[in-house]
Amino acid sequence: MSYDTLPRPVKTTGPGTPPPPARHRPRHWTRRANPLAGLGSLIWLAVVIIPIYAMISASLTRQDEALGQGALEPPTNPTLENYNTVLNSGFGHFLTNTAIVAAAVVAIVLVLCVPLAYVAVRTRNRWSGAAFRLFLLGVAIPAQAVVVPLYLMIAKLGLYDSLLAIILPTAAFAMPVAVLILTGTLRDISEELYEAMALDGASPLRMLFQLTVPLAKGGIGTVVIYSALQAWNGFLFPLIFTQSDGPRVLTLGLFNYVSQFGVNIPALLASVVLSGIPIFAVYLVARRALVGGLMGVGGK
Repeated sequence: MSYDTLPRPVKTTGPGTPPPPARHRPRHWTRRANPLAGLGSLIWLAVVIIPIYAMISASLTRQDEALGQGALEPPTNPTLENYNTVLNSGFGHFLTNTAIVAAAVVAIVLVLCVPLAYVAVRTRNRWSGAAFRLFLLGVAIPAQAVVVPLYLMIAKLGLYDSLLAIILPTAAFAMPVAVLILTGTLRDISEELYEAMALDGASPLRMLFQLTVPLAKGGIGTVVIYSALQAWNGFLFPLIFTQSDGPRVLTLGLFNYVSQFGVNIPALLASVVLSGIPIFAVYLVARRALVGGLMGVGGK
């Protein structure tokens, strides 16, 4: 081998030196600090944290000391007596009823809204589009405007003072927003995937369960959390459509601490704290799906 055929060393310095590979180049951060955004985040954090702190602090205060100290002042003699009072006054019964209502509402919304959104996205005709727009009119109808006709319907069906009287209207008013969220999620699924399954001979029902549902987990998770929150925090329908203690839910159970002569504020706040723990736990578990589903509402 001659000298001319040997590989020549590459210069590492000098004006003609080639740039180093991209992985060795120093990173230049172009992001700048945004003090206004940081200040706004701190203010919003304070707006959220301070009421929660005040509520928990007051729930640990004795009833005779509740009105004698400031809202942000920590309790001088912390006690769990208020939580014991709540747990011994039917809280478990109210919690069970609320959980049944929330689970039933979520099941009804998923069973009905997932196929509705699938048909609205996959069907290409003016009738499906018109039906979808008509269905979304429910978003603009407040529950207070139709509570009297709903009361008459539920009374004629013999459902008054039962859990079904709460479940059915709550699910009905949660469905328009659920369909809107799911259609936005389903529009993000590539058309080529549907065409590939159609070439394999898949039926629309098979496409729904084997393709659409697995790829729409974000939107479905959002619908689950939204529907559960609607059912868990609902107050109007339980107040109007129930009367006895049998179907009473948590939001109505708070009235146990309000009497003609006063309000047991520490016990009331202790009940609010206990009732918020389950739904907060559900939110912590499914918060990623909630954010992902809301980002897909608009579709492509």
